[in-house]
Amino acid sequence: MRRWLAVCLLFGMLWEAPAAAAPGDASVRQAQAAFVARKPTELARAAAAVPGDHALAPYVAFWQLLLTLPAERDERVADFLAAYPGSWPAERLRAEWLKELGRREMWPAYRAEYARLRRPDVVHQCYARRAEWAVGDRSELRAAIALWFTGRDQPAVCAPLFDQLIAAGLLQTEDLWRRYRLALAAGNPGVAKSVAILLPEAQRPAAAQLDLAARDPARWLATTKTLDSRASREIALYALSLLAKLDTARARTALEKRLEQFTQPEQRHAWGLLATWAARRHEPAARALFERAGAVALDDTQREWWVRSALRAGDWDAVRRAIESMGEARVQPPWRYWHARAMKAGGQTLAANQSFVALAREHHYYGQLAQEELGPVLQAPAVNVKVGGTDIDAVARHPGIARAVTLYELGLRSEATQEWNWSIQEFNDVNLLAAAEIARRLGWFDRAIYAAERTRDLHDFELRFIAPYRELAQEAARAQQIDEAWVFGLMRQESRFINVARSNVGAAGLMQIMPNTARWIARRLGISRFNPREMQDPAKNIRFGTYYLRHVLDSLDGSPVLATAAYNAGPGRAQRWRAGQPMEGAVYVESIPFAETRDYVKKVLSNAMYYAQRFNQPSVLLKERLGSIPARRGEAQPPATDAEPAGDDEAAA
Repeated sequence: MRRWLAVCLLFGMLWEAPAAAAPGDASVRQAQAAFVARKPTELARAAAAVPGDHALAPYVAFWQLLLTLPAERDERVADFLAAYPGSWPAERLRAEWLKELGRREMWPAYRAEYARLRRPDVVHQCYARRAEWAVGDRSELRAAIALWFTGRDQPAVCAPLFDQLIAAGLLQTEDLWRRYRLALAAGNPGVAKSVAILLPEAQRPAAAQLDLAARDPARWLATTKTLDSRASREIALYALSLLAKLDTARARTALEKRLEQFTQPEQRHAWGLLATWAARRHEPAARALFERAGAVALDDTQREWWVRSALRAGDWDAVRRAIESMGEARVQPPWRYWHARAMKAGGQTLAANQSFVALAREHHYYGQLAQEELGPVLQAPAVNVKVGGTDIDAVARHPGIARAVTLYELGLRSEATQEWNWSIQEFNDVNLLAAAEIARRLGWFDRAIYAAERTRDLHDFELRFIAPYRELAQEAARAQQIDEAWVFGLMRQESRFINVARSNVGAAGLMQIMPNTARWIARRLGISRFNPREMQDPAKNIRFGTYYLRHVLDSLDGSPVLATAAYNAGPGRAQRWRAGQPMEGAVYVESIPFAETRDYVKKVLSNAMYYAQRFNQPSVLLKERLGSIPARRGEAQPPATDAEPAGDDEAAA
């Protein structure tokens, strides 16, 4: 009750001091620490001091059960699940209990409980398919077979399932080769080797040859005499892909020397590999290579790069054909937008506008661009729906929200976020907006955004695009003479306004500034005895971040697109991704080689549009913000090490 009164005061904005600690709060913290340290005796001691009506009593019981699960009695687990149905702790306990049931091969119990699990992972799915197989149920064979087709390593519990599918002839030799290729494409040669063991002995690729090709693909291709087996040709395709990742021209020469030794489908696959790496490096030869591969030989990821290479060349016919050849990817917003643009360029204006109208109803980067294609007549101002106090009070009483708020107040941020996300997943629009308002008043800004942007029909864009630290940002933006809406668009994407946010590479604070970059800025600003930990301070972080934004903006011809890309991936990369001639800003963004940076730039500039509207700035189209990217000039040198996106895309730069 004391905590509920404190929360009510918070909602009424009538309090100034933090809510007093409720009885048992300290014991809950001790219990959580004991759980993390895996000390059941200390956990039991702390649990005994937690009142039964404490909001987090279910968590304490959950931690105890989870810590002793392998030896725990099944009836105690069942009692917990019955006591807290539909809750996040119950979902997590059920997930772990199912893995224990699967390990013990208690298939009837597993099948009964699996039906109640809402978020099964791969381990659960493999156990479920094994449970079905054990009782002769073959209704989910398609789902079982689908688990095989991945380039990733699958959990060990899946191996018996795959053995059964192979023994029954449901996974055949060609399926094994397909996964072998998927594993190599995903950069997992170890997985490929484990798959190769399942092939007939006479067909298996030699692990030693695969290792040689991986170490020096050019040498392997030059010294291997013949490609007279499927195994040697698959390794050769892998070597060609690795070589193309480094040098398209050398890979093309190597392929042409051996072209006749490949089957026709293998030739087309090889050309597709070369084309994709050429497109990632923005090489003009990419389009011809894609045409040589043919759409049938390409997967959707390769087709996406075919579109991007055609966009940079202004080849709208190729853009249209590449998108129309896509599978499931075709319905995604980027390709709906660019397909409509291609149709419009080809004179099919009516069909294009029909696509633009549908896309313009969606609240994101491509929806904004589609709306602008339709002109100002169909543009409507955003309507902000405000929820009332009754709705907010009702959502605040929701047990999951109450647990999430308590976890947040106790500093258990990770648990609080998981509980919050789970609790709002079935909320209607009114409840989502009420939850967003609760989080905003708590200063839990990232969850306010998360709840507000999940609405389907009723929207509050002031909650979706909240603007904390406004005075600090205004002052810093004025000092650097940059757009305040752009600063907020970037800050929202970088940290969701969590001032203590820290990335896995060390970027810190509201504008996620790397330590080396922060030191460089401090020197430029004449600040002595600077410590990067100061980037947790909102005022300093925003001051440093806007200074750096101004710097990269000046370094890159005043283009917000280039500066935004530079903020994420570094000025040198943003410069190298330009072309030898001016380019439409939207085309530049679409063809950024790093998936992380590509998505980042879209979201920052889209955010800026909403913030500009919120701040009552003069109307500017998104296309105007994107502008035209000037032709490439001398390399811009980054002043310090910036946060760099990880993953396979990195080699494309």
